[in-house]
Amino acid sequence: MQQNNGLDKNQLISFGVFSMILIGFMFYFQNRNAKAEQEKLAVDAKKTEQTTKAKPVATNLNATAVTPASVQKVNLQNDELALEFSSVGGQLSSVKLNKFQAFGGKPLYLFSNNNTSYGFQFKDKTGKVFNTKDLVFAPTVAGNSVTLSSKIGTAVIQFVYTLKAKYTVDFQVKTQGLATLVNDGKADFVWDYTVKGAEKGRSQEETHTEFSYAFNNYKDYDYDARSDMDEPDETLNWIGVKQQFFSAVIEAKNGFTKSKGNQEAIAEGEFLKKFNFDGQVNLAGNELNQDFTWYFMPLDIDLLKSYDKNFDEILPLGWSFIGSLNRYVFIPMYNLISSWGLAAGWVIFLMTIIIKIILSPVMFKQHKLSAMMKVIRPEIDEVNAKYKDADPMKKQQETMAVYRKAGVNQMAGCLPALVQIPLFYALFRFFPNMLDLRGKSFWFAPDLTAYDDVIHWSTNIPLLGNHLSIFALACTVVILIYTIMTSGNIQQPQQEGMPNMKVLMYIFPVTFLFFLNSSASGLSWYYFVSNAINIVIILVIKYFILDEKKIHAQIQANKQKEPKKEGTFQKRMREMMEKAQEQQKAQTTTKKK
Repeated sequence: MQQNNGLDKNQLISFGVFSMILIGFMFYFQNRNAKAEQEKLAVDAKKTEQTTKAKPVATNLNATAVTPASVQKVNLQNDELALEFSSVGGQLSSVKLNKFQAFGGKPLYLFSNNNTSYGFQFKDKTGKVFNTKDLVFAPTVAGNSVTLSSKIGTAVIQFVYTLKAKYTVDFQVKTQGLATLVNDGKADFVWDYTVKGAEKGRSQEETHTEFSYAFNNYKDYDYDARSDMDEPDETLNWIGVKQQFFSAVIEAKNGFTKSKGNQEAIAEGEFLKKFNFDGQVNLAGNELNQDFTWYFMPLDIDLLKSYDKNFDEILPLGWSFIGSLNRYVFIPMYNLISSWGLAAGWVIFLMTIIIKIILSPVMFKQHKLSAMMKVIRPEIDEVNAKYKDADPMKKQQETMAVYRKAGVNQMAGCLPALVQIPLFYALFRFFPNMLDLRGKSFWFAPDLTAYDDVIHWSTNIPLLGNHLSIFALACTVVILIYTIMTSGNIQQPQQEGMPNMKVLMYIFPVTFLFFLNSSASGLSWYYFVSNAINIVIILVIKYFILDEKKIHAQIQANKQKEPKKEGTFQKRMREMMEKAQEQQKAQTTTKKK
């Protein structure tokens, strides 16, 4: 997931180790705080229960008391959704996606077993608060609609749910006589949601479980995965909680204002995170007559676009150019190849080959440069030996002069790396979020969007977990072979304290194993194929395309010619080194004086 920000490998490894230590501390304090919070909640719940027994909510408003006999369940169903409504709170108590299954072949429920509750919270004229979640509603079913009605004091509140196609549930709220109870012109929509895990990779799914919302008349989108959410100045058109492949969203036709929310990760068990959202809705004449819509959607790009409500932004394909690569290159490429009837793993294999063909001109230049660097290595070694005890700036200038006379542009080797950075990050986003890959098996991997764990054990090993992904291991081995084949052109450090880049390059594939071990096996398979093709390309170029003798002759011919004109970057580097050398001489002279 990390991008190349111009850091060397030593810095990247140090940053990774530091990040893991920081994450460890975060989970430690998070779990400790969670335990304390649970104890506090248990105490508060007990107090609340005692208070409720002593004085039921809104008793003064003649609300119907909740008893086991008063709880009724009604159901609606179509091809996409199976819904259950509860008379307590007039809420959706169960939402099942009929066309999908959770990991292990279990039914896929977004709402079930009281993992969610929502309702509208009002303040009456005496300052007391009452919430529709605490009311008992009387349900009636007519076709694909359910009407739930409740009476509080002289006011009547109705929730009308209508099941539509495309994972949509219309939600109308109607009140009559509410103005006799309230006079502050607003209500709070409060939604508590404890998200259930549905995928194999818990840590990966938890990372992709977050708030998402649109505002500015559906034009702008934002998300929050780690911190508290606070949007006091925006009017949210919709608010949702997304998981790796599914999302529950509620849209307010008149919008939510003064929105805030929080989320809390759950360390283990069937649940991933606890969410709480609170947003205001305005009353008209102190009556709440507004339209809302619930969406319980799989995160399929075409489906999300079809709503025309900016839902496609929920799918985390990456920002700006990265997201465009996925939307307009990789997803269409995958859909086209998969339409040929191939298994998902072979689709990825062909995608890798196509990407390599597109990048082949750049890769050829890189490997040609590598061959030229190998040919002039003896001359570079001579320079290093000749200026062993000289000023480092002087030695660097002489080294650059050798490259320039030979016609070797060192910066050309950076181009392939720069080109592949956006590809790397785009594919990192593509594989764990591609719904069509979910549940698709390939060889020993049962799901290409999760890790394979044929090799597993009972204990938990730090950084590795309780399994070893075969795809991740194979990818690591291939990267290590590729590193060995290309590391011969890397110069050894000539000054004390400089890191040995060869050692760092050998360490990198091993650290990559920890990264890939819990990532999508489709991603590991892609990088395995990609690096295997790199090895083949190196061998083909070395034995069938590039002739080192001819390259050596070309370099010698270049030396006899006028030195190649410096590029802008080379000129600036030379001028910077000369200036630094002058400053160093001046400092030395000053010290002597």
